[in-house]
Amino acid sequence: MNYQFLDSGEGRKWEQFGPYVLERPAPVALWPRQTKITSDASFSRDRKWEGKIPEAWEVEWGAIRFHVAPTDFGHIGLFPEHRVVWDKVRSRLRAKMRVLNLFAYSGGVTLAAAQAGAVVCHLDAAKGMVAWAKRNADLNGLGQASIRWIVDDALKFVRRELKRRSYYDAIILDPPSFGRGSRGEVFQIEEDLIPLLQGCRAILAPQEASGFLVVSCHTPGWTPLVLEQLLTPLFTHACLSTELMQTAPSGVCLPAGSMAWVEV
Repeated sequence: MNYQFLDSGEGRKWEQFGPYVLERPAPVALWPRQTKITSDASFSRDRKWEGKIPEAWEVEWGAIRFHVAPTDFGHIGLFPEHRVVWDKVRSRLRAKMRVLNLFAYSGGVTLAAAQAGAVVCHLDAAKGMVAWAKRNADLNGLGQASIRWIVDDALKFVRRELKRRSYYDAIILDPPSFGRGSRGEVFQIEEDLIPLLQGCRAILAPQEASGFLVVSCHTPGWTPLVLEQLLTPLFTHACLSTELMQTAPSGVCLPAGSMAWVEV
């Protein structure tokens, strides 16, 4: 069963994940909702799910199957707006290209890259999310693909890779506003993203003329222009940016983050 974005408005959004319609908060959706939709379950601001849905099920989106499950944070293991990132990565990669996926979550980018035949390093600070991503790899017949699974702090890992002279043809990262590393390290996007991007630039395909870097972000106020202006000083090549969004059948769009990329 596939995913579909149904509607947004009045501070909420409605999405269909396989057979189930979920209602969750969407603070920027201040406009009137376009349709009346009955939800199977809803998530409230006090971190409670209400309704009848299973503990877990499977959804297909963007040619990738996902194991989804409601969490205490209102997430379910899939950010559908990231499909544009997966599609771009899949279209740009060639077999055997080396890819580093940072803050890799449940593995959408990792699996898209593996489908293209790339050699992938998947890194997330949460051991449970790495296990979740491995399960998704199995769902997609990629359990034996060339994927290296790493539980680590992103900035520390990138700096170690530079010391090891371990380089990548493509780097993709989706940093959180705030996070903790595998040993309690704190990541704050305002302080740590620039050093991380500098480290990524240093290990990005120094001898390769067809590499790229993609960064996406869900932090409020971090617009495409912000990401573009962070990347431009690091690269001599043109940087492009766009807004991530979800579009309902009515045509109403819900902003869902930002993305910027640069070709090397």
